[in-house]
Amino acid sequence: MDNSALAPRKLLDALTAHPLGVGCWAIGGPAHNLGLPMGWSTADDSRSLDGLHMAFQHGANLFDTADVYGLGHSERLLGRFLKDVPRADVFLTSKVGYMRGTAENAYAAPHLRHQFEQTLENLGTDYLDVYFLHNFDFGGDDRYLDQAVEQLNALKQDGLIRAVGMRGPHRLATERLAIPKDRRGDKRIRFAEVFRRVRPDVLCTRYNALSPETMVGDEDLFTFTARQGVALLLNKPLAQGLLTGKYDPNTPPEFGPGDIRLRKRWFTASSLDVIQRGLRPLRDRFGDDSDALTRVALRYCLQRAEHAVVLCGFTGPEQVERNYTCLGAPLSEEEFEFARGVYARLRADLDRVGEVFLDEVGA
Repeated sequence: MDNSALAPRKLLDALTAHPLGVGCWAIGGPAHNLGLPMGWSTADDSRSLDGLHMAFQHGANLFDTADVYGLGHSERLLGRFLKDVPRADVFLTSKVGYMRGTAENAYAAPHLRHQFEQTLENLGTDYLDVYFLHNFDFGGDDRYLDQAVEQLNALKQDGLIRAVGMRGPHRLATERLAIPKDRRGDKRIRFAEVFRRVRPDVLCTRYNALSPETMVGDEDLFTFTARQGVALLLNKPLAQGLLTGKYDPNTPPEFGPGDIRLRKRWFTASSLDVIQRGLRPLRDRFGDDSDALTRVALRYCLQRAEHAVVLCGFTGPEQVERNYTCLGAPLSEEEFEFARGVYARLRADLDRVGEVFLDEVGA
């Protein structure tokens, strides 16, 4: 492995992180929220804890979670891990916005503060390194946006968080399921407006080799954030395992209740066949096994920006071991462009299939 290519990245003045961080959504286990399955049915607490320790042993020091991941279970499991490692040696990030409880909106000031305090208790810590606004639902006329920003800035001023975060351009799950594309607002314009008002230190956004380029005005998101001095966390770099080629269309995976993948067409036999055929050129070029495909997918993300940390999710230590040991040398410019072309063709094929089932919320 080319260790020089995995040198720590300085994201903020107080945050220098290993380029591969740890995404803790999947270890939260199965859950429902917003009337939808939003968790991961294949998680096991013992194996998840083994994976967290293995990642730390490989140098990982940024761990990302959210209150909604397993409805607090991910945070509590991460808190168990934190009892075994020095708090000063890890960076913790969490998010708020998808659980509103009895509040009218998840960003109502008393509720946001309550969720933050509960997150600290779940994690067993007295501060967070980054606290994120998890979505852009601030109520009608964005009535809760200003108070959410005020709350986060107050937490930062009091030393309870080190940095303010927000999501990159994205949509609520129910919006993506229920509203046809031609009737949705422009998420890039929406993002730019929220960004201007929040003025975050860090963005967390979904990004992998199947992601279309996200533009902010006439700049891609990587150029925009670099110019703004904003750090990036990139999640779902392996497209929830699909880019590793581990799923066989002849035996498609089965998921239990509360698993978000139940909503995804891409895990069905017909879509997995599209993915298998689409990844064939990468297998021919880089190696016909999951390690080789994982390496290409992770390198593709890691080489997009020096001010980004790539968050790898997992449910077991074997996945963690693969992520931190398969990377090898960086992709050459020619290899990167070859992979870009393969992924672009695969993305076009998958776009024709569609990503999510549309009949779960009455659409």
